[in-house]
Amino acid sequence: MENKTSGKQILVVDDNISNLKYISAQLSDSYQVVLAKSGAQALQIAAKKPPDLVLLDIDMPEMDGFETFSRMQQDARLAKLPVIFLSANNDPATEVRALQVGAMDFIPKPFEKSILTHRLELHLNFHRYQSSLENTVRELEDSIITSFSELIEARDENTGGHVKRTAAYVDLLGRALIQRGLFPEELNHEELDLMVRAAPLHDIGKIGISDLILMKKGKLLPEEYEVVKKHTIIGSEVLRSIYETTPTQVYLRYAILIAEGHHERFDGHGYPHGKSGEDIELCNRVMSVANVYDSLVTDRVYRPALSYEEAVNIIKESSGKEFDPRIVEVFTEIHPEFMKIAQEDKLRSQLVH
Repeated sequence: MENKTSGKQILVVDDNISNLKYISAQLSDSYQVVLAKSGAQALQIAAKKPPDLVLLDIDMPEMDGFETFSRMQQDARLAKLPVIFLSANNDPATEVRALQVGAMDFIPKPFEKSILTHRLELHLNFHRYQSSLENTVRELEDSIITSFSELIEARDENTGGHVKRTAAYVDLLGRALIQRGLFPEELNHEELDLMVRAAPLHDIGKIGISDLILMKKGKLLPEEYEVVKKHTIIGSEVLRSIYETTPTQVYLRYAILIAEGHHERFDGHGYPHGKSGEDIELCNRVMSVANVYDSLVTDRVYRPALSYEEAVNIIKESSGKEFDPRIVEVFTEIHPEFMKIAQEDKLRSQLVH
């Protein structure tokens, strides 16, 4: 049941139909009002399209307001929604519990329309400000991460936007895997978002490798290659120490995994641990395809760029060896989109220079 007026969408949850109709009548002139007569129905509605705010009755049969709120918190898309509890039970203990579990507010029933609308506007405005601030901070963090990662990559003359392209490839490939229903227990849009944020840090460990080796134009000696391989462990240790001091930055969990494992091979012949098959974290099975593809189609210190067709053929030939066959199959299907990213970035680079 939904009112089609313009404005923010308010989900009202109450088992009493009369209460639902009353609240809808009070709010429908200013908001889009969506009604749910149970906690279960509210969760179904919110899962399809998260509202801007939830008015949630506490005293409901089967699933009360506290249980409904708890289940919302378990869904990443709903966890940050502002929730105002409504209840005819006005004892202090109920109100305290409502605020302790994380609700934005508690309004006793019956209520005055002016009080309700004032509280709604207050929390909608605060939520909008908070979201804007979080987005600004995130954009700043991502900009710093990318710039720092590009600075490190530039030490081996890889100055062509490698970290931005590989992150874009991870995003593109991850979305295609989700669309095809692959790896449903490991991959969803929230997890993919964390992977994409972490991807630019995959080679941060190169900060601990000598320029004499990174910038060598000829083939590396075996002992020099062993030194280069250490960038995986160095990177994961650096990121782990950062994560220990900033545990709220959840994407760093993926950054640690990707820094350490993006050179593992599906056949077990990679480094640093020689993991194989699905023992290799999914983020690294995706990252390895993105990383190798970009390396192949980009000029390197030791060789010129290969054609896009050559790069695709090399990755296809390495299916089941270096790469997860299911990921290679999807990559092959969507490669024109990979090529488009590479071509557009090359064109931007040419215009700048």
